[in-house]
Amino acid sequence: MPAFPADEYTTRLNRLRTAAMRLSQADARVSWMRLGVFLAATALGILWWRGSIGGAWPVLALAAFAVLVSWHDRLLRRADAAARTIAFYERGIARIEDRWAGSGETGERFRDEHHLYANDLDIFGPGSLFQLLSNARTRAGEETLAGWLTRPASPPDIRERQQAVTELGPALDLREALALAGADVAAAVDPGNLTAWAEAPPTLRMPVLRVVAVLFTVAVVAAASYGFATGTYGVVVAVLLTQALFAIPQRARLQHVLHAADGPAHDLDVVAHVLARLERETFTSPRLLALRRELDTSGVHASVAIRRLHRLVEWHDWQHNQFFAPLAAVLLWGTHLAWAIESWRRRHGIHVRVWLRLVGDFEALSSLAAYRYEHPDDVWPAIVEGNALFEATSLGHPLLPRARTVRNDVALSSAAPLIIVSGSNMSGKSTFLRTIGINAVLALAGAPVRAESLRLTPLAIGATLRIQDSLQEGRSRFYAEITRIRQLADAAAGPLPLLFLLDELFHGTNSHDRMAGGAGVLRSLTDRGSIGLITTHDLALTSIAADLGPRAVNVHFEDHFEDGQILFDYRVKRGPVTRSNAIALMRAVGLDVPDER
Repeated sequence: MPAFPADEYTTRLNRLRTAAMRLSQADARVSWMRLGVFLAATALGILWWRGSIGGAWPVLALAAFAVLVSWHDRLLRRADAAARTIAFYERGIARIEDRWAGSGETGERFRDEHHLYANDLDIFGPGSLFQLLSNARTRAGEETLAGWLTRPASPPDIRERQQAVTELGPALDLREALALAGADVAAAVDPGNLTAWAEAPPTLRMPVLRVVAVLFTVAVVAAASYGFATGTYGVVVAVLLTQALFAIPQRARLQHVLHAADGPAHDLDVVAHVLARLERETFTSPRLLALRRELDTSGVHASVAIRRLHRLVEWHDWQHNQFFAPLAAVLLWGTHLAWAIESWRRRHGIHVRVWLRLVGDFEALSSLAAYRYEHPDDVWPAIVEGNALFEATSLGHPLLPRARTVRNDVALSSAAPLIIVSGSNMSGKSTFLRTIGINAVLALAGAPVRAESLRLTPLAIGATLRIQDSLQEGRSRFYAEITRIRQLADAAAGPLPLLFLLDELFHGTNSHDRMAGGAGVLRSLTDRGSIGLITTHDLALTSIAADLGPRAVNVHFEDHFEDGQILFDYRVKRGPVTRSNAIALMRAVGLDVPDER
């Protein structure tokens, strides 16, 4: 892997921009040539019409024009591919330079306010982890990545993803090709609709009708041949009338089959471009090898099978040609194609779901590989067995620019499962919790983390960092918080230990109830093997550490005033905070707050 990924991106980007400029110049030249040849063909046509020249001249001019049209079309496709490749590398450089926010898919459609951490840790939405990571061009890829970020994987899956990402990271040509192969389909392929079509029961249920249709087509050809040979067409008319009686009752079902295949064939054709690129690759990591093996179904490459469907739908489009339509009707063209499409669904329909999953997995792995390649200083977390553990050194937030990121150490284990974080407003308490949570999400998805080192066990994750009231649901912020904490308590009783991140615990109630409720909840969570952190403005809550003994520790963030401004260092320090900056902040913004008496 290059020491400076930005240099490789920039080199390729400059080369592509030069090529794009040449293609643009060629486009302009060919456009003028097309115009010139078209005008010449028109003039030659007029001269031929007047009898001044032979007919060969306008024919040659039209042939030259056709050649130019084909050449121009190829130039336009190359220019379009160059433009999309340029965008691919420009976005990569933007990610490296921390200018990525605001570009790319946000994953907004995956938002779920009831998820135990997705909203709290900025997994989806503008400036989110999904927007930073995702290079997926299909819905299947987006859904796979979203699933990985919201459902922690098992240790074997995590290790296989790490190996696959390590292999794909330097494979820049392949990742570029994958990004371009699906460029026409960004979020257009709906896996649900596609699999519903592919796996639906057959519409045409009587195979004998297919045999009869073939016999009618043979009979029409034979009758027409006989008619042309003898000059009598009575047999042809009789066969066509009988054929019509056979075909008309089936027309509705046949048209349904033909038109229902149009959308899926287009969607699968784009997926085929991704699969065809992958079929040419050889891999070494177990996960990629397994995915590659699944691409071949029934002894046929997935891309080949999909192209067959696309070809059938293209042949159906020929029926819309006014010159071919009469012949198509006579030959039962649509009938044969409908049965061929039904045959395709019977053979390959069960594989469509697998193909979409494979594309989704490859795109999700490619997204993680791009992050790995572009952030070589991030490290692989070590997934360990045993009691709940989260130990990190120099842990930073991956969504913050590196220049502004302040890193801290954190250690949570079954022996010391609770950290109570106190500090003044804006000092970094909530960001500290989000930093821990989002790196846990990355680690358990199979991605690198923003740290010098991280060791953790498989964990469930839950947070209360962005709990809000709901006017529609008629609930207060406090009720929403205790409901979420109840969900976290249920999660703590599950198969995985819980990593809980509780921001301003019970701040919506009085100090006495906050103290009693907080102590009870934290003792219950830690007794169940959970580990986690809470933040608080209430200094009384820091005394819980004394009640839990060595199982809990106090840490805090500090601030100081300098030249009338409040400054923060965002460094974690041992012990509870000893003062508040609330009054000072009120005065700093101009509120008239009297001195304490």
